[in-house]
Amino acid sequence: MEMEKGKSKVVRSAEKLVETAMAGRDGSHDAAHAFRVRDLALSLACEEGLGSDPTSDSDSLEIVELAALFHDVGDYKYMKNSVEDTSVVEHFLEEEGLQESKRDKILSIIKGMGFKNEVSQTAPIKFPAEFGVVQDADRLDAIGAIGIARCFTYGGSVNQILHDPNIPPRQNLSKENYMNKDEKQTAINHFHEKLFRLKDLMKTEAGKRRAEKRHKFMQDFLKEFYKEWKGKA
Repeated sequence: MEMEKGKSKVVRSAEKLVETAMAGRDGSHDAAHAFRVRDLALSLACEEGLGSDPTSDSDSLEIVELAALFHDVGDYKYMKNSVEDTSVVEHFLEEEGLQESKRDKILSIIKGMGFKNEVSQTAPIKFPAEFGVVQDADRLDAIGAIGIARCFTYGGSVNQILHDPNIPPRQNLSKENYMNKDEKQTAINHFHEKLFRLKDLMKTEAGKRRAEKRHKFMQDFLKEFYKEWKGKA
């Protein structure tokens, strides 16, 4: 209740939009995911000292919170023709009267943070602090115990098979291959193609620290999975 009282009007309105826009999705990319990423992003921002310096941008934490809440509203996986759509978010930000510079920062974070944008290239050396904490938060929610649950939830929602030793993980994955829904893949291969790579793609020191434990948890899980698959455990 105290947290609700402390929220700004725009954040409360943003939460309602997220719940409406993401309603009906499978549990891997629903409103609960957006809220977890928001909480993680604000926690990482605190650890990184973002917004604590009076000389820094006083709007940084609001930018982080709104970008984290909205980052998957127009996710291409749930849009027609598999095209990312930020129009709902853009309209909301304008209606709420956010200044143009702040809107631009929020939208640039949303449009640039996806794994698909980084899958076949080296991560940029320089990036805004707000971008780093939001992207790291999203990636932290993709690994560890929650990440495992989300992986199988999404795989089941698109009728993906669990595992097939005859279908190897794809090497040198391109953006096009990654986004191709018609290419036959398995839920287990997603660990090798994406999830195990996220630890080393963290942008912040706080994100790197948290990723270590979650990464190890996934490694232990897959070791046990393969033993059980072969009937050895």
